[in-house]
Amino acid sequence: MRMEITYVVIIAIVAYVLGAITKIFIDAVPNKYIPIQNVVVGIVSALICYFTGIETNLLQAIVLCLVATMGAGGIADLINIKNK
Repeated sequence: MRMEITYVVIIAIVAYVLGAITKIFIDAVPNKYIPIQNVVVGIVSALICYFTGIETNLLQAIVLCLVATMGAGGIADLINIKNK
């Protein structure tokens, strides 16, 4: 259980940092580029998890982090569609 929580914390921090950087340098990111941003967040998070020793298998770290970030993006889209 501890490892899953660590993944979530790392993904949240990476997403926050990359999102803040994006907002500083780019005023408005078109919605079509958000999945690409999610993939970047997932890969960076996976690399952090792998190189810090949280996950010993690089492929598993990449898959887990990509699934988490793409799932979060999908949930955010569903919420936005529901609010419209």
